[in-house]
Amino acid sequence: MTALDAVGRRRSWPRVTGDAPGHDELLPLVAAAGTVADHGALRPWRLIELRGDALGRLGAAFVEASGTEGKAAETLAGKPLRASLLIAIVVTYRPSPKVAEWEQEAAASGVAHILSLLLAEAGWGVMWRTGHLTRSEPVRRLHGLADNEQLLGWLYVGGVADGGRDVRTERINPEEFLTVL
Repeated sequence: MTALDAVGRRRSWPRVTGDAPGHDELLPLVAAAGTVADHGALRPWRLIELRGDALGRLGAAFVEASGTEGKAAETLAGKPLRASLLIAIVVTYRPSPKVAEWEQEAAASGVAHILSLLLAEAGWGVMWRTGHLTRSEPVRRLHGLADNEQLLGWLYVGGVADGGRDVRTERINPEEFLTVL
């Protein structure tokens, strides 16, 4: 399979099974994703694996951050449990006179996207989830973020269920997005 094939087959999987790659299976994928374009070779990113009890703690942080109660709090607390593995994407801003923060965010985003493609190629269902709670204090605290870090969201990773529904990305007309000067 070519890179063009892999990218063309990319889908988001909102529902996945409880299967997930192990830590050792993730390591070569993270190493490959780390080759992303990175002005200044700052490596302004890091990833955090969340499994097991950490998923419940993230749900509790969602509830704390939102201030919801009752059924809405239960629903919110359950959101991280939609996959048995979440990979938090963190941008770690590095001081640089040459590399702006937006470029560092782009590098961290690139790592996340490449990692999602590599996971998909390995047969896993993946969905990058974000939301307003990514920047909340309880969620920051749970992830142990430093002052120079921001959470960009999570890759929800699991097995692709037989008959599972993927979110198909409508193909674009490239002529609408590629201009010539």
